[in-house]
Amino acid sequence: MSPRSDPDALSRPDDHIDAPERDAAPASPRQPEDGAVTQPKLGAVGWLRFAWRQLTSMRTALLLLLLLAIAAVPGSLVPQRSSDPNGVSQYFADNPDLAPVLDSFQMFDVYTSAWFSAVYLLLFVSLIGCVIPRTKHHFEALRARPPRTPARLSRLAGYTERPLVVPEPAEGTAASTGSATDAAADAAIDAAAAQLKQAGYRVERYDLRGEASVSAERGYLRETGNLVFHTALLGILVAVGIGGGFGFSGQRVVVEGQSFVNTLAAYDSFNPGRFFDDANLDPYRLELEELDAVYETQNQEAIGQPIDFTARVSVQAQDGAAEPGVVKVNEPLRVHGTDVYLLGNGYAPTITVRDPDGEVVFTDSVPFLPQDANLTSIGVVKVPDGLADQLGMVGFLYPTQTTLPSGAYTSSYPDLVFPVLTLNVYQGDLGIDDGVPTSVYTLDPSSMEQLTGGSTGVDSIELMPGETVDLPNGLGSITFENADPDAAADDYSTSVSRFASFDIHNDPSQGWVLVFAVLILAGLLVSLFVPRRRMWVKAARRPDGTVVLEYAGLARGEDPGLEDAVAAFADKHAGGPPQPAKRNPST
Repeated sequence: MSPRSDPDALSRPDDHIDAPERDAAPASPRQPEDGAVTQPKLGAVGWLRFAWRQLTSMRTALLLLLLLAIAAVPGSLVPQRSSDPNGVSQYFADNPDLAPVLDSFQMFDVYTSAWFSAVYLLLFVSLIGCVIPRTKHHFEALRARPPRTPARLSRLAGYTERPLVVPEPAEGTAASTGSATDAAADAAIDAAAAQLKQAGYRVERYDLRGEASVSAERGYLRETGNLVFHTALLGILVAVGIGGGFGFSGQRVVVEGQSFVNTLAAYDSFNPGRFFDDANLDPYRLELEELDAVYETQNQEAIGQPIDFTARVSVQAQDGAAEPGVVKVNEPLRVHGTDVYLLGNGYAPTITVRDPDGEVVFTDSVPFLPQDANLTSIGVVKVPDGLADQLGMVGFLYPTQTTLPSGAYTSSYPDLVFPVLTLNVYQGDLGIDDGVPTSVYTLDPSSMEQLTGGSTGVDSIELMPGETVDLPNGLGSITFENADPDAAADDYSTSVSRFASFDIHNDPSQGWVLVFAVLILAGLLVSLFVPRRRMWVKAARRPDGTVVLEYAGLARGEDPGLEDAVAAFADKHAGGPPQPAKRNPST
C-alpha cells in the first residue's frame, strides 16, 4: 500500500515503524543517523529523584513492613539480652561455637541491632514520603467537583435505561410537547441529584449539548481510612521509638516473704532507654506474699502439667498504705506507672550454715533454677566468710525425688511431695575477692577443692526439709530449713519457699500505641468495606426526539455490588422495569 493510499500514514511520526519513506533529511541532535532511540541522561539529581520515588512508593512501604516482620523473627528464636540476660549466658554455655557467630550478627540484640534499625528507619521514611503526597492529593480531590458526565454512559458498568415520564398538561392549558419534555427531564435530574445527595453522594449538575445530567461520587471515606491506617502505622513507629527511648525494663527475682524496692540498685538486671533518667523511678515496695501453682492431677496423660500460676503481692507506695495485688501469666499488674509481669518461678530452699561452734555464718533462701518440666532445679550456695576457708556448694533440688534405674536422682512431679536436696561441697577461693562481679547462679571450681560427690569417694550431702548434717573436714553443719515448721511431719507441700521472676516494664507511650492501634484497625476496616464509586444520571435525547433516563456507574477498584446499586437507584428514581438499552453499535 502506498503512502497516499493510506491516509493514516501521513499522520504517523517519521520514526514510526510503519512510517512512509521520505526524502533523506539530516538527523536531529536527538535522533542518531542509524535510527536508534537514545535515552536522556538522568544525572545525579535524576538518580536521586528516581531513588526517592522508589523508596516512597506504597509497594516499597509494604515490602519494608514485611521485611520488618521477618527481621523480628530471630528475636523470638534466641534469647535477648534486653529481656533474658541469664538465657543469653546459658545459650553461650550450651552452644560455645554457634553463640559467638550469632552474636557477631547481633542476634542477641535484635531490636537494637544496626540491620533492624535500618529497616525500621527506611520504613519510617518510606511511610512519610508516601503518606504526605497522598494526603495532599486526597484533600484536593475532596474539594474538587465531581467529574463531567461521560458522553456515552453505555460503556460503563451497570448501564440501564428508564423511560422519562412526562406528565399530561392540565385541562385548558396549552403547552408544547418539547417544553413539557424538557421540564420533565429537568425535574427528573433535580430529583436524582436530591436522592443521590441524600444517599451520601457529592453531586454536581451539568447541562451538556442540551442534555441535563447529574454526576455523583462517594466513597472518599475509603481513601481517608487508608490514609488513617498508614498515618497510624507511622504513629506507632514513632510511639514505640519514643517509648523505647524514655522507658526501661528490669528483672528481679523475689522469694516468698521478701520484698523489692523500685530503685536502680535493687534490680538483678536493668535495661534503660537511651534517654531514661533513673531519677524518674517511683520508689514503691513490692512484696511477694505467696506464689500459688496449680498442676494437673486428673488427666493421666498430662500429670504434672502446669495449669495456673498466681503471685499474690502487696504494693506500698512511699508514705502510703500497702495494697494487695495479683500477678498472673499474661496478666500484668499495673502499679505506679510500671507493668509487673510474671516471667517464671521456681523453688528457693532456705539453707543455714553454722561454724564448728554452732554460730550461724550463712542463712538465706537461695533461688534454684528449674532444669526440666518437673522442676528438677540447680542452685549455688556461696559462704564467703565465717569459716576457715571459703565454701561453695552446687545443689540439686528434687521436688518429688525418684531414683532412675541408673541410680541417679530425678523429679517425677513438679510439686512438693517428697523433696530432697543434694549438695556437692567445694572448699577454697570463690573468686569474689578481686572485685570482679560473678553470677550468683554459677560456681567456678577451678581454684577450689571438691570435698563431696564426683570422684572424691565421699557421698554428696543429702537433706530433706528440717534436717541437719555435718560438713566434711569438721567445717561445721548445714541445715535445710523447713519453711513451714508447723506442718505435719509427712506434709511437705509448704516446706520449701518459692520464688517469682518479675519483669518490671515502663513504657510512657503505651497509651498512644493503643490509640494508634485502634486507628489502624478502624482505618483498615473502612478502607476494606467502604466502596468508592461514581454514578451518573442523564436525560438523553434520542434521534426520534424521545428522551430517556440513562443510569451508569464506575468503581475505583473491586466493587461487585456496583451494578446492583445502579439498578436499585434506577428503580427507586424512575420506577418500572428497565427499558431495553439502545446501544450505539460503534461503541
